[in-house]
Amino acid sequence: MFDNLFFQIGGVLVIAGALSFLARALRQPLIIAYLVTGILVGPTIFSFVHESEVFEAMGKIGVAFLLFTVGLGLNWRRIKEIGGVAVASGLAQVLFASLIGFGIAKFFGFDLTTSLFIAVAFSFSSTIIVVKMLMDKDHLDTLYGKIAVGFLLVQDLVAMIILLVLGAMAKGGTLTDILFWSFGKGLLVLLVFWFVSSRIIPRLVRVAAQSQELLLIFSLGWCFAVATGLYFLGFGLEMGALIAGIALSGTQYEQEINARVRPLRDFFLILFFIVLGTQLQLAAAPGLIGPIIVFSLYILLGNPLVMMFVLRTLGYHPQTGFLAGTTAAQISEFSFIMLAAGISSGLVSSSALTLATAVGLITIGCSAYLVKENERVYEWLKPVLRFLEKQRVKHAVKTQKLVLPEIILFGCHRSGEILLPEIKKMQQRFLVVDYDPVVVEKLIKKKIPAVYGDAGDEDFLRGLQTEKSKLVLSTIPDVTTSLDLLSYLRARNFKGIAIVAARSAEEAGDCYEAGAEYVIVPSLLGAERFCELLVKNKSVDKKWRAESRLSKKEEK
Repeated sequence: MFDNLFFQIGGVLVIAGALSFLARALRQPLIIAYLVTGILVGPTIFSFVHESEVFEAMGKIGVAFLLFTVGLGLNWRRIKEIGGVAVASGLAQVLFASLIGFGIAKFFGFDLTTSLFIAVAFSFSSTIIVVKMLMDKDHLDTLYGKIAVGFLLVQDLVAMIILLVLGAMAKGGTLTDILFWSFGKGLLVLLVFWFVSSRIIPRLVRVAAQSQELLLIFSLGWCFAVATGLYFLGFGLEMGALIAGIALSGTQYEQEINARVRPLRDFFLILFFIVLGTQLQLAAAPGLIGPIIVFSLYILLGNPLVMMFVLRTLGYHPQTGFLAGTTAAQISEFSFIMLAAGISSGLVSSSALTLATAVGLITIGCSAYLVKENERVYEWLKPVLRFLEKQRVKHAVKTQKLVLPEIILFGCHRSGEILLPEIKKMQQRFLVVDYDPVVVEKLIKKKIPAVYGDAGDEDFLRGLQTEKSKLVLSTIPDVTTSLDLLSYLRARNFKGIAIVAARSAEEAGDCYEAGAEYVIVPSLLGAERFCELLVKNKSVDKKWRAESRLSKKEEK
C-alpha cells in the first residue's frame, strides 16, 4: 500500500508540475493547473487516484494551514475595524443572493425545497480559493482584501450554523434547542479564546521562541489542537484553524511563524485544489445546460454587483466595492456539503449536486481570472460606474470647507499611519484623503483634516485643486492609481513634489517616468525610510529631488 500511495502522490505532483509550467508560460493562474490536474487524475478521465481518503486528509491539512496563516495576519485587537462591515456585507450578500437564486431555480422547474437549498448553497463564496488568489496577488492586506476575507468568514460561519441545524434536525432535535446550544458554545469559545490569547499564549510563545524548531512545532501543535477541539464542538476544522492563528497574531513572533508554516501550507494546499478537481464529475451535466449557464453567469456577474452595491450603501468607494465583489464570483465548498446533506436526508433532488459540480467548475475557473485582472476590469468599467461616486465626492469636498492644503496625503492605511505624525511636525497645512469611510470618520473625530475621495478620480482631484499643493504624497500601492494621479498633475503643470507608492521596482520605474520624485516600495524602501526623509527635510523644497535621485539608485 505504501508503494502504491507513494507512486500516486508522485504521479499527481509530476502532472501538476508539468501543467503549472504550461500555465506559467501562458500567464494563467496556477490554480487552474491544479484543478485540471484533479480532473485528469480523477474518476472522470484517467482514474489515477485510488487512495482518495488520504488525499482528502492532506487537502484538509492544507486548508487548516491556509486559514491558520490568515488568522496570523488578523490581529484580534484590530478585527473590530472591519467587523461591522464584514458582518453587514456578509449577511446582506447571503440574503440578496439567496432571493435571486431562489427565483432562478424556480424558473427552471426545481421543486420548492430543492430551489431553497440551491439558492442558499449558491449564495456562499469560497474563503479558501479567494484567500489563495489574494495571496498570489499580494492583495490580502489591502482594504478590499480585508473586507473580502471578513465577509467570507461571516458567510462561512452562517454556513456552519446551517449545517449544524440540518445535522441536528436529521437526528430529531428541535430548532430552539439547536440555536440555544450553538449560541452557548459560541459564547464559551469566545471567552476561553480571549483569556488564552491575552494571558497564556504570549508566555508560551516567548518560551517556544528560544528555539526556531520549537516555535514551529509549538505553532503546528497549537493549530491542530484548537482546530480539533472546535471540530468536536461543531464549529469545523476551518474555523478552529483560523481562531488558532488569530490567537498568535498579537505576538511579536507572528511573522516568523508565518514564514515557517508557509512552505507546508503551499504543499498541502496544492493537494486540496487537486482533490477538488477530482470531485468535479460532469457525466449528467448535459441535461442541465440551461440552469448551469444561467447560474454561472449570475454568480460571475450578479454576485459581484450585489456586493458592490451593498458596500456602496455602507459608504465605501465603488472601486473598493467592485474589487471586493469580484472575490464573491464563485461557489463555496460549503455549497457541495450543504446540497449533499440535503440529498442524504431526502429533501433535495440528486440533480442539484450535478448542477453544483458544473457551476463550481465554471465559476472557480473564471473567478481566478476575474480576481487576477479585477483592477484592469474596473478601469474599463469606471466610466459606467462613475455615477455612483460623483455626488458623494462633491458633497464631501463642499461640506468640509477645506482650506487649500500645502501637503495632501492620499491613503492612511499602514504606510500613511506611519507618515502622518511626521507630516504633522512639518507645521504646514495638510489634508488626508482616503476612500475608507471608517478611516475618514476616525481622523475627523481626532480633528485631523480629512476627506473621503479617490486619488485616481480626476473630478475629485480638480475639486481639491490638487495641483496647487506643494507636496502630493500617495501611499496607495496601486500603480494604476499612482499613474492616474501623476498624469493629472503633469497635465496641469504641477510645480511641487509628487511622491507615490508601488509594489515592485518595475512599477516604481513606470512611476518615475510619469514624473514621480520619489516612489515608496514597501519591499525595498518603505514608510520607515521615507519617515527619515521627512525628519531630515522639514520643508518642501529642492532637497527632495536630491533625495529622490538617491532612492532611485537604491531601488535599482
